[in-house]
Amino acid sequence: MRLFTRGTRLGAFALAAIMVSGCASNGSEEESVPQIPEDELYRQASTALEDGRYTTAVERLEALDTRYPFGEHAEQAQLELIYAYYETDDWDATRAAASRFIRLNPDHPQVDYAYYMRGLAAYQAGRFSLERLKLIDISKRDLGASRDAYTDFRELVQRFPNSEYAADARQRIVYLRNVMAEHELHVADFYLRKGAYLAAVERGRWVVEQYPQSQSTRDALAVMVEGYLGLDMRDRASEVLSVLIENAPNHERLNGRTFRPLHVDARPLSV
Repeated sequence: MRLFTRGTRLGAFALAAIMVSGCASNGSEEESVPQIPEDELYRQASTALEDGRYTTAVERLEALDTRYPFGEHAEQAQLELIYAYYETDDWDATRAAASRFIRLNPDHPQVDYAYYMRGLAAYQAGRFSLERLKLIDISKRDLGASRDAYTDFRELVQRFPNSEYAADARQRIVYLRNVMAEHELHVADFYLRKGAYLAAVERGRWVVEQYPQSQSTRDALAVMVEGYLGLDMRDRASEVLSVLIENAPNHERLNGRTFRPLHVDARPLSV
């Protein structure tokens, strides 16, 4: 995360920091900002950012963007507005402002920042207050925002692999990939319990194909084995079991080369 001032980028926050601002935007009307020259309006916005008065900064930057869309400070104001929205925990506004900047300034030297902030806002929107206390498992929740973050961070590292934000984005991609894969396995487990074996197999295959580097691929193989057993497709189950044994010989569902189903009423399978 970086706070931008005109012509300068100031210090980065810690990579994995979860930023919670004590000041929230209340959507004050642009009309409440006095009619003052562009330079003075930008100075007030910059001072508010430096002082941590993010609601005031949002008001000044929105007014600047509205009144002087082609002014001397226009592009910088758009960048700083992304940051100000983020600091007021307005994730939707952050993403919208970042997307707008990317659309209007695709070749800007700091456009990678806009990509990063767009992903970071989605990442924060997908978090839950108790996650860090390990009291809930977000893989069991709706992951729409987290999927957006995963897509945004991937786009950042693909377009700007040498960006100063790429390293942090890659770390978040790994985390999100594992969460989303685990989410698919929760769904697959539900299908196994309900006897929807084909659906369980498809979920397991999806994890293996879409998240091959996640920590959940071995469990996904186990889901596929059990799903095929439920479908009485023991030959296919044996094929997948061989892959599971090769990649995870100590998997908890294995006893040597024998697989014991957990939810399916079928005899153990050995290869």
